[in-house]
Amino acid sequence: MHNTLRIATFNIHKGFTHFNAHFSLHVQREILRKLHADIIFLQEVQDVHTRHTERFASWSTSGQMEFLADAIWQDYAYGKNSVYPAGHHGNALLSKFPIIKSNNIDISAHATEQRGMLHSEINVPNWDEPLHAVCVHLGLFARWRRQQLKAVSDYVEQHVPANAPLIIAGDFNDWGMHTGRSFAKRLHMREVFEHHAGKPARSFPSWLPVLRLDRIYVRGFHVKHVEVHSGAHFVKVSDHAILTATLSKI
Repeated sequence: MHNTLRIATFNIHKGFTHFNAHFSLHVQREILRKLHADIIFLQEVQDVHTRHTERFASWSTSGQMEFLADAIWQDYAYGKNSVYPAGHHGNALLSKFPIIKSNNIDISAHATEQRGMLHSEINVPNWDEPLHAVCVHLGLFARWRRQQLKAVSDYVEQHVPANAPLIIAGDFNDWGMHTGRSFAKRLHMREVFEHHAGKPARSFPSWLPVLRLDRIYVRGFHVKHVEVHSGAHFVKVSDHAILTATLSKI
């Protein structure tokens, strides 16, 4: 019985390093494989970009999500958020267990910035109910984030059973504490790093993290271990660190 889950959240910055200096999707895939995560929450997955396909010989024609999943994560879901003439990007979920249902919801708070939340139900073997996994990428301004967190909370209360195991993770773009704590309190969740260390993890910039932008909220789990994957070598990976957590189902 899979009572223990290892999860990760990572903003891949469309497969590029900071300021789009280098194409790093292949490096990102190797790092993700080494995490041995059961479920990965991804943000800024650029699944289609026609100009990049022509520019980079190593660009995956099958799309970034499928390339990252490869043979490791058998199931995956993608939520298209931002659409432009050359392609689109959004959130994605990679899972070693069957994804039985997915729903992508537009939570944009302003016409100039497209944001979304991807809700997937995952059939973990021998669990008596599915795991609800929600991947989010919130806006750059506090007023927009408050509106978006309300939309996420409203949706969860309407579509996720109160006693179901739930994980909400992603790039919250929120270096403050108050909004996140109000969000967690409303949904009876806890942020895994805050639970362990009193504060969410520093995750940006990845090579020397200062800002606490990325979060993992859980309900129905014990938190066994948390870790920030960052450091000088991430200059060649992405501008965000990777956060991981090992959870055991209550």
